[in-house]
Amino acid sequence: MSQRLHLVFGGELVSPEKTVFKDVDQIHVVGIFPDYDSAYNAWKAEAQRTVDDAHTRYFIADLHRLRDGEARADAAGDPGL
Repeated sequence: MSQRLHLVFGGELVSPEKTVFKDVDQIHVVGIFPDYDSAYNAWKAEAQRTVDDAHTRYFIADLHRLRDGEARADAAGDPGL
């Protein structure tokens, strides 16, 4: 059985219309979660906590897709450049 890890993170954006962080050193890493449901619950809690700040946004990143993509690239002989 493979792990399907998810990262929840967020912070202040330059503009609500873009996904560019104002200061990457200030990105809030909520945590890494073993499944989408627990990541979603963490994301929802942070999103609700910051609902009054239009410039703050949280995201869920599928870490297992990054990991699995690297494994496929390695198997294909792709150096990832």
